Amino acid sequence: MNEKLLTKLRILAASAKYDASCASSGTDRRNTPGGIGNAAAAGICHSFTDDGRCVSLLKILYTNHCLFDCAYCVNRRSNDLPRTSFTVRELVELTLEFYRRNYIEGLFLSSAVAVSPDHTMERMIRVVQLLRATHAFNGYIHMKSIPGASRELVLQAGLYADRLSVNVEIPSERNLKRLAPEKDHKQIYEPMRHIQQGQIENFEERKKSRHAPRFVPAGQSTQMIIGASDERDTDILKTSSLLYSGLGLKRVYYSAFIPVNAYDTRLPAVSAAPLARENRLYQADWLMRLYHFSADELADDAHPYLDPEIDPKLAWALRHPEYFPCDANTADYSRLLRIPGVGLRSAQRIIAARRHCRLDARELARMGVVMKRAKYFLRCNGTDAPGIQEAGPATIRNILRDGKKNLKRPCQFSLFAAGETAAAH
Repeated sequence: MNEKLLTKLRILAASAKYDASCASSGTDRRNTPGGIGNAAAAGICHSFTDDGRCVSLLKILYTNHCLFDCAYCVNRRSNDLPRTSFTVRELVELTLEFYRRNYIEGLFLSSAVAVSPDHTMERMIRVVQLLRATHAFNGYIHMKSIPGASRELVLQAGLYADRLSVNVEIPSERNLKRLAPEKDHKQIYEPMRHIQQGQIENFEERKKSRHAPRFVPAGQSTQMIIGASDERDTDILKTSSLLYSGLGLKRVYYSAFIPVNAYDTRLPAVSAAPLARENRLYQADWLMRLYHFSADELADDAHPYLDPEIDPKLAWALRHPEYFPCDANTADYSRLLRIPGVGLRSAQRIIAARRHCRLDARELARMGVVMKRAKYFLRCNGTDAPGIQEAGPATIRNILRDGKKNLKRPCQFSLFAAGETAAAH
């Protein structure tokens, strides 16, 4: 690799590291005769950057020249930093060479907006088109769709990329206009709708012919920056819920705000990234997608922020003691999923196993139930801890938060045993 290309790689890889919406593939693509690589739904080999972020792909920008002056972005127009761009040919060859050397399992291609959204989008499409059509590259490709790009370009990109994404960045329109005056949510949500429409049309085409080309088989995703503006967790989760239900997004990623432009007075003074808040949002997001919690159940006006000390599922359970205890031998699947310490697989195993016998605490533990927390919320033989109704939410919270010694039910002796004990002493 010549020195000029190496310099471009260093600059544009460093500029791309702040985008968190980079994940394992979620799609299958087998190798073809004469082709290069494949993509597996189970995931991609992972490596870690210097700042601790997980990277599974060649994560790169096409260019860091940008028209916009977003307060939170390191590549903003007003920043004095080295600017460069790849050529289409350079980026194609770089991806292929990295793949052949087993450095990567795919490509994550994003870009700043140079000249115009359509101009930038056209060049990114040329990269993925050459990889797929000319070099028969079958590895995973995640491509960013540029806000403001035309519908035709978005639909064209979806024929080559496994996943497309458009970053929401700031959850509310008010704060987006304050921190990124040249952007608005219409520019962001419009290409999301184009992608959704393309998926629907492709689904119908593939019902008629299984040989029809697939359109973004791994779906679309987005990213929100957490902590750069004053949105509450309840606002963030409601936005995510609407994206899942209304636009069919596969994932919403949450990126803790990193103060790369500390001199900008529109941004909060942050000494350390709020990673704990980011983690709680991911946990809440998981509950919405897989455990059928609603956004309002996890955070509302009475509890606008997720509890930093305990996970969202436990916090919900402590706020709703009337829901418990659940009988492990009779509760339906959706009710089992509400019990802290019971996961998707353990709930499925409980449903399958109790057709044949009654389950006790030991059997539940063998099925993967975390009994040290679940025992306060369920009823079955073998649990010796008082439930949430007896001990109270505050006591259970302290035990599970601080790791205190577990409560035991008070021993109850018969009158004869009590008399024998007294006589012995």
